[in-house]
Amino acid sequence: MVRPSALPPEEKVRIVLSILAGEMTVAEAARRAKVSERSIGTWKHQFPESGRAGLAGKSGPGTREQQLEARIADLTQALGEAAVELRVWKKSAEGRPGPPRTAR
Repeated sequence: MVRPSALPPEEKVRIVLSILAGEMTVAEAARRAKVSERSIGTWKHQFPESGRAGLAGKSGPGTREQQLEARIADLTQALGEAAVELRVWKKSAEGRPGPPRTAR
């Protein structure tokens, strides 16, 4: 299980920018921040991706929201199809006699 970082996002950004500017190495940053070099590497990889998304100016719904909206659409369609099937079953059963009743 991954332990959440105790460093605030602003501190992570400062560290990553310092490394990218050549002001310190990954090892040095890890020692100063008391985190693993692997964590620093992860931040370095996440930073450009997040920055790219921010610069894209997308103000629409996020990925999770889009997934949920697609799921709602799928479920709504399935519900509609089930309702139609139920109507068909009821219509076909109208003219038929019910199941035979057994005497007890």
